[in-house]
Amino acid sequence: MLANDRQKKILKLLSTKESIKTIELSEILNVTLETVRRDLNLLSEQGKLKKVHGGAIRVQAPVTDNEQSYSTRSIINTNEKRELAKLAMGYIERGDTIALNSSTTNLEIAKLIKERNLPVTIITNSLPIASEVENCENISLILAGGIYYKKELAFLGQITADFLSQFSINKAFISVGGVSLESGISDYLLDEVIVEKKFIEISQKIVVVADSSKFESNSLFNIDTLENVDFIITDSKLDNKLKDSYFKRGVKIIN
Repeated sequence: MLANDRQKKILKLLSTKESIKTIELSEILNVTLETVRRDLNLLSEQGKLKKVHGGAIRVQAPVTDNEQSYSTRSIINTNEKRELAKLAMGYIERGDTIALNSSTTNLEIAKLIKERNLPVTIITNSLPIASEVENCENISLILAGGIYYKKELAFLGQITADFLSQFSINKAFISVGGVSLESGISDYLLDEVIVEKKFIEISQKIVVVADSSKFESNSLFNIDTLENVDFIITDSKLDNKLKDSYFKRGVKIIN
């Protein structure tokens, strides 16, 4: 297991418990105690955990690009998000039932659906998306409830996923925190990933929407492999060589 993968695994374990022992990590990761100590030292220097005698304890994770608040993300890469939304509209047909997970990119898609008064059914866990289309006569809205996360302006977690289990969806437009050839698609919040996994499970076609800055980056929690994604919509800034490397692995990219 590569160092980066080990460190992601350590953080994932600490997201579910307050502390963990060095010897426990050594057994789980199948590496020496010295290797674990080096990983813990690095993660401690990065402020992602607190190293203590015999192990590590969880700390509040620092703010990174993948975990900025919804209001902060709404003003980042706005042109790229609108570009993605326009491309996505080419794959939404009259009468479709579509899923839009909580994201500022998917909000742009919702705005265009509203602008074009397209008769579709939208299932979402996002309060801003629901508010955007709530008064549109041609749009049927299903808001997946559950535990409300104020920072994300969305309903997240298992209760929301259980609600979604009742439905069958034509297309899911999944906005993610990271896209990687090796790791697939990922996001930072576990409760967000639970909902994204459910959207994928109940949908006939999976479309990932991610601006070019998200490529070859990993968030903490994996959502799915790229093999289960029908195609990715991104912006025109994506490097052509990178696009070719995805193409060679059988991943279709629209930009």
